[in-house]
Amino acid sequence: MGGKKTNSLRQALSKPFRAVRTWQLILILIPLAFFTATLLRFDHLQMVHLRTAVLEADAAGDEDEITARLTELRDFVYSHTVINIAESNGVQSIIFGTGPFYLEQSYLRAANAAIEEVRNQLVDDSNPNGNIYAAAAAVCQPLAIQNGWSWTNQGYLDCWTNELGKYPEVEITDNTLTANVPPTGEYRRDFGSPIFSWTPAGIAIVACFILAVIIIIRIIIWCILKLALIFLK
Repeated sequence: MGGKKTNSLRQALSKPFRAVRTWQLILILIPLAFFTATLLRFDHLQMVHLRTAVLEADAAGDEDEITARLTELRDFVYSHTVINIAESNGVQSIIFGTGPFYLEQSYLRAANAAIEEVRNQLVDDSNPNGNIYAAAAAVCQPLAIQNGWSWTNQGYLDCWTNELGKYPEVEITDNTLTANVPPTGEYRRDFGSPIFSWTPAGIAIVACFILAVIIIIRIIIWCILKLALIFLK
């Protein structure tokens, strides 16, 4: 009598799970995951293509083209799920978006324009060695740009001290160099993308997530039922 009740209970509890097997769901999830990864890869490659176009426009120096390419990149990233790998201090992490990049050539053009402007203001024609400040600037300013020094950086100040120290003390006047070089942060760009977007890749991610959750829940319930049936014997 007790055996019949146990069998009836087992059939009643397992009936809802007989329609679709868990292993069948897993077989569906595997190709769906590969399909999702492929779609994400396509979106990532498109982001890289658009970001490269920005850097090419930056190298060409066309401000209108730079703005247009930046807008195109931003609009794409804001409307797609773009997964990227960023590195900071030697540590790689997964991020959503472009990751930080710099308009390096725009910065160099702005920095050189500021330097050239102040260099034209340096005049010391009475010095037998010529304009010693311009000579020092010709050595130290390229080093500052190359190393990312600000004009108050110790390395930059040491360079000026060393260069001016090559001339007799009486030749050093009170001329000073002040260049309004913009900070590098003004030329840093970093566009973030949404975790979910109404694109094929975004919808595929949600489908994978839902399917994976269903599989996990089914496995947990199956384990609970197995334990319950063991104790009911």
